[in-house]
Amino acid sequence: MYDVVIIGGGVIGCAVAYQLTKYELKVALFEKENDVAGGTTKANSAIIHAGYDPLPGSLAAKLNVRGNLLAGEICEKLDVPFRRVGSLVAAFGEADDRTVRSLYERGIENGVPGLRVVTGDEARVIEPNLSEEVTSALYAPTAGVISPWEYALAMAETAVRNGLELHLSEPVTDIRDGVVVTPKGEYGAKYIVAAAGVCCDTVEKMVAEPDYVLRPSRGEYYLLDRTASDMVRGIIFQCPNENGKGVLVAQTVHGNVIVGPNAESAEDKFRVNTTAQGLAFVGEAAKKSVPKLDLRANIRNFAGMRANTDRDDFIIRFAAKGFLSLAGIKSPGLASAPAVAEYAAELLERDGLVLHKKSSFVDTRRRVRFASLTDSEKAELIKKNPAYGRVICRCETVTEGEILDTFDTPIPPVSIDGVKRRCNAGMGRCQGGFCAPRVLELIHAATGIPREEILKDKEGSVVLSGGRI
Repeated sequence: MYDVVIIGGGVIGCAVAYQLTKYELKVALFEKENDVAGGTTKANSAIIHAGYDPLPGSLAAKLNVRGNLLAGEICEKLDVPFRRVGSLVAAFGEADDRTVRSLYERGIENGVPGLRVVTGDEARVIEPNLSEEVTSALYAPTAGVISPWEYALAMAETAVRNGLELHLSEPVTDIRDGVVVTPKGEYGAKYIVAAAGVCCDTVEKMVAEPDYVLRPSRGEYYLLDRTASDMVRGIIFQCPNENGKGVLVAQTVHGNVIVGPNAESAEDKFRVNTTAQGLAFVGEAAKKSVPKLDLRANIRNFAGMRANTDRDDFIIRFAAKGFLSLAGIKSPGLASAPAVAEYAAELLERDGLVLHKKSSFVDTRRRVRFASLTDSEKAELIKKNPAYGRVICRCETVTEGEILDTFDTPIPPVSIDGVKRRCNAGMGRCQGGFCAPRVLELIHAATGIPREEILKDKEGSVVLSGGRI
């Protein structure tokens, strides 16, 4: 019997686990994939939004602004890459100018600090490659860029250190009278928190008919090489419309440039393919903001799925006795995640869950990032452990020591992409073309998994046949 069972290991579920393990509770998290952050969390714009977009008075408005503040604190404590680079919402003409002014007023009502409306010329001082057609812009200095998968992973690792029981590759197939059913067993729970992303309606139907309609939306992206990093200093949005926040151009926390997304209704919520038509739209729209943008610097295309619903707000409420549903957590869900977790804990406490703070909660995490060290620090590290002197991923300067470190963590990787998400090996220009075989060998050496059983990412994504490399 658990006090709380969490369903879903995306950034929302991981944030809830991080929050609840601060208390004297027995908590478990069930995730259908073989790793956390394997869905929407790993395929999004990686933006911590400032909070001017949600409607005043909405849950999204309240939780976005609070989550933005908490993100900085959590990333500092848990050593997660995060930079407050600021964002611009660019206006192209009088109608957009009015939208920018409306967003400013909305942001002020939401409590977003530092907002200001700037002229087109002032915006081009902030972003020199911004289009000459931009007439004004909303500047939000608190917006930031983050490594979203590491954000989720850091909170999940910290939760495991503090007692979370993590069940990976264990999908929830049914819920019966407070009992969570999986292919591996049945687990009693006083409370169930559903943070299932695009599967939110499927999970909720196990206890009650949802009072919303899920309308999943696929968004496609370009990821550009660091050679394009001088195209943008922060985040450039266009004015939002009925399809969302529009196509953005932003520098990532790792120094690349991300471009996208579009918004396509998706009948299959698990089909995250890209299309020539969708990418063409993204590229054309992005060049409206940054005309000099060179998409030939592209090193990867990808798509993510968003849990849009027929509601304009997050859907956070008890859908049945003891069943707290966190549904429709679309953008700004990443920015809101820790505040969503706080709010979930508050609702659970109001309903009767007793929250006693732990006196021994471990709230720190550190990892080696060899490329960011000084020469003397590198030399000292190599002297202690020569594995840090062997570079495996040349694009990102990731060493053997860093890769081996990922296996000495509360949630070790089980795939090549699992290593990639933990230490950046394979994130660079060649996208693992050179280092993936060496990473595979290190996984084999560290875990003993036969080479032909080592996965690229999810279950079934084997890399080798016959064991030869």
